[in-house]
Amino acid sequence: MNRVLTPSYDEIITRVERDKLWDFPGGVFPAQQKELSNQTPIENIDLPQRLFIPLKQHIGVEGQLLVSQGDYVLKGQPLTHSANPFSVPVHAPTSGTVTSIGPHISAHPSALPEQTLIIEPDNLDKWTTLQPLQDYQSKPKISVLEAICDAGISGMGGAGFPTHIKASPKKDVEFIIINGVECEPYITSDDRLMREHAWQIRQGIDVLSHLLAPKQVYIAIEDNKPEAIEAMRVACQQSEQYKVIPIATKYPAGGEKQLIQVITNREVPKQGLPIDVGVIMHNVGTCYAIADAVFSGKPLIQRVVTITGQAVEKPKNVWALIGTPVAHLLESAQYVAHKQKQKHIIMGGPMMGFTLASDEVPVVKITNCLLLPTSNEIAEPEAEQPCIRCSACADACPASLLPQQLFWHSKAKELDKAQDYNLFDCIECGACAYVCPSEIPLVHYYRVAKAEIRVEQEEKQKSDKARERFESRAARLVREQEARDEKHRKAAEARKAAMQNKGNDAQDKIAAALARAKAKKAQQSQAAQETTERPESQDNQTQTATQQTAAHSEGATQSSGTSKDDRVAAAIARAKAKKAQQANRNEAAPVKDDSHEGETQTPISEQPVVKANEIAGQSKDERVAAAIARAKAKKALKAQTTQDGEKSSSEGSFSATSTEESEKPIGSDQSTDVVSSASRSTELEPENTQTGVGNTEVKTKDQRVAAAIAKAKAKKAQRASSEDTTAQNAETQASVQPPSAAKEADATQELDPAAQKKARIAAAVAKAKAKKLAKEGLPEAGEDTNKNVTPETPEVEAPSAKQRSNVVKASAASQAAAPSDAEQALDEKKRRIAAAVAKAKAKKAAQMKSSEE
Repeated sequence: MNRVLTPSYDEIITRVERDKLWDFPGGVFPAQQKELSNQTPIENIDLPQRLFIPLKQHIGVEGQLLVSQGDYVLKGQPLTHSANPFSVPVHAPTSGTVTSIGPHISAHPSALPEQTLIIEPDNLDKWTTLQPLQDYQSKPKISVLEAICDAGISGMGGAGFPTHIKASPKKDVEFIIINGVECEPYITSDDRLMREHAWQIRQGIDVLSHLLAPKQVYIAIEDNKPEAIEAMRVACQQSEQYKVIPIATKYPAGGEKQLIQVITNREVPKQGLPIDVGVIMHNVGTCYAIADAVFSGKPLIQRVVTITGQAVEKPKNVWALIGTPVAHLLESAQYVAHKQKQKHIIMGGPMMGFTLASDEVPVVKITNCLLLPTSNEIAEPEAEQPCIRCSACADACPASLLPQQLFWHSKAKELDKAQDYNLFDCIECGACAYVCPSEIPLVHYYRVAKAEIRVEQEEKQKSDKARERFESRAARLVREQEARDEKHRKAAEARKAAMQNKGNDAQDKIAAALARAKAKKAQQSQAAQETTERPESQDNQTQTATQQTAAHSEGATQSSGTSKDDRVAAAIARAKAKKAQQANRNEAAPVKDDSHEGETQTPISEQPVVKANEIAGQSKDERVAAAIARAKAKKALKAQTTQDGEKSSSEGSFSATSTEESEKPIGSDQSTDVVSSASRSTELEPENTQTGVGNTEVKTKDQRVAAAIAKAKAKKAQRASSEDTTAQNAETQASVQPPSAAKEADATQELDPAAQKKARIAAAVAKAKAKKLAKEGLPEAGEDTNKNVTPETPEVEAPSAKQRSNVVKASAASQAAAPSDAEQALDEKKRRIAAAVAKAKAKKAAQMKSSEE
């Protein structure tokens, strides 16, 4: 049963001063055989033919090679290197050539091959450049630790733990214990080292004290080594901090945990380290190597090895180079083979050592003894017997374990249960096997179980690493997939947003276009309304007269001149009339009359027009009568021009008048037609004419009314013949919309400049003839009228009831007196209009056929 005792520092010091130390449980007392090898000084031996240097000779990580096969190396040259803190390099023990690098049998109970570098010495023993630290106390501690690490020093007491790790703990150190106990019954290497090199061991202790800064340093030596005790006391007498403590000879007092318990009575916790109880322990051989490394710059390339046993003629201690084959050491000690039934070489002591499988095994840093016993000295192990549960092993166990339980679980491969019984607390001292009456090799079972557990742990670590890598890879793949999905999602969103933006842009453009169209339409409507409301505007007068004439011709009832229906009806009338006029213009060419070039004519567009509201104020009968009178007047005018032999000129005048009106866009409110011209010529009268002229004025008006009635009738006939053509024209039908009706009607009537010029000339001729005809009736009144009818006249008063009655009478007279020649001319004109309509239909059919193809 483990006891956990933690005495204070002062209590420990007091008991040590009184030489009243503690004891550890268990232990055995084997026969001592130290006298075989400790009687002679440590010897130097010859170089072997080959040196086998394992790359890993310590607990930790194997280093990486710095040399290759065929390289020449110097003594003390590093052969490996590693950045891992749990790794120390190995060095060339002598100068020579690297002949091979490969696996070689190891210094281990399993004899498994390990990576080994083979050097063939050149017997020159050339040293590499050494770098000692003479004034180490002025150097940073890290520099001293690096020097110890670079020297390749690891624990030389048997564990092989890297020394620079133990020399740099993270906890405070109360005690440094230098282990010189050497409890194995045959081993004397530490004994001879302390006797011969106590001062250098003291130097190594000084370096450790500098690094660890302990409160006390104890040098523990078993009391069966009086010479070593005395030598160390002499070496340490100048320092009060150092104290040499002889301890009782008992196996295994040299164990780390057991020695700590003997001196401090503190137990290292399970799976813990000595630093956990404020103690650091180093072997005397390690202190010697530290002194060599710091003060001489020498790496660890040799150590003291005890060659003993009754099977050798000269048991002794030698300085053996690391990598020296065991066979070479046996030759130096004069091994006697016949003293053994079979070659039996034990590396280590009889209690903790192991039998070597070959004498080609090299010396390593933890090799301290080679034992060659005779058959009588150490009997051959007998056959294993069943355990009798005597508990002798439990009594002898210094770790207070239950060896029999560990044995059963280890043998049954119940490794988990073996660990439950603290298998790894076993120090493999062999005390249990030493006392076992059944000759059971208990330590062997424990070692195998530990090895299997380590293999399982390594495999578990590998599997854990593989699992972590797999999980990491899976997580990485998931992250990458998520990143790709996110990227694709963002790209899709970007494309969608781009499409939406593109659609929005298109919609915005459409909306902007519609807004512009609406704004333009509103502006046109507003302009048309403003133009209609301005009586002084010439364009407004023309449009109003056109609307009134169309209304009178069709017999529609107009309630307001400025209403929407009036404007629509006027636009439809203008479109139909202009299309018929265009058909006539295509067949009849205008005739230029040179006899009237010198006469001054007032253009129709410049003549003032009667206000729309005044016309709208008239009754329906009055407007019909006026329209009839104008039509008759126009018809009489045409008949007269026919009699004068100017039939073609009259027709050209009619078509030219239409051409002149069509060349002006309706959208600008400046278009005129024949009906409006007739209305203006008939209805416009200056004020002085009404007041200054009597019967003459009435007579002149009647003539003009008759001419206007005749013109209106002719236009009505043209419109009736062109209804089929206008029904097929999409643009004319679209002109029903009030804001754009006039503009679309005019757009179909555009002419080239030559045709426009001819049309204007014909219109001028027609107007001149009409004016001449009016003058023949009343020259004086005509002159006054021409003088007073100017563009500045803002408006003309509506005709009186008497005037309207005269118009009706004149209209009736005109109908009775209509000559037959005028009817013939009208029939001929209808024929031409029909021909033009047929041409238009044929052209449209050809266009539709080409569009279908």
